Amino acid sequence: MTKTLAEALEAQDVAAVAFALRNGTVTVPLLPVDGPPQVRVFRRGDADKYMLLLFSSPETYVAMVPDEDEHPVADYDAATLKDFLAQNSGVLESVWFDVAGPHAMQATPEDVLEALNL
Repeated sequence: MTKTLAEALEAQDVAAVAFALRNGTVTVPLLPVDGPPQVRVFRRGDADKYMLLLFSSPETYVAMVPDEDEHPVADYDAATLKDFLAQNSGVLESVWFDVAGPHAMQATPEDVLEALNL
C-alpha cells in the first residue's frame, strides 16, 4: 500500500514523501482573490525570496492560519506542482510541508523538482 503524504511526513521518510508527491495530490493554499486562482506564498520578514507551503490536507493548512476567515486551497497533482515550481524556482527559497507540524519537513525547490522528475 502506498503511503499518503501525511503518513510519509509522520515517518519523516524523504523517499516516501517524494513517492506521495508523484502519485497523489498535495494541498496548495490560494490567495482569496477574485479572478484566476493564485498560489499563496510566504516570506520571512524582509527576505528576498519566498517559501512555498504545501499541506497534506486542507485541515493542516487551516491549523496554520486558524484565525483567517477564508482558507481557499487547490489540490495539485505531480504535473501541476512541477509546472508551478519550474515557473517560480527563481523566487522560491524553500518548500515546507505541513509547516504547522507536528511532522513538518523542508526541502529546496530543486530537490522537490528532482523528486517529481524521477
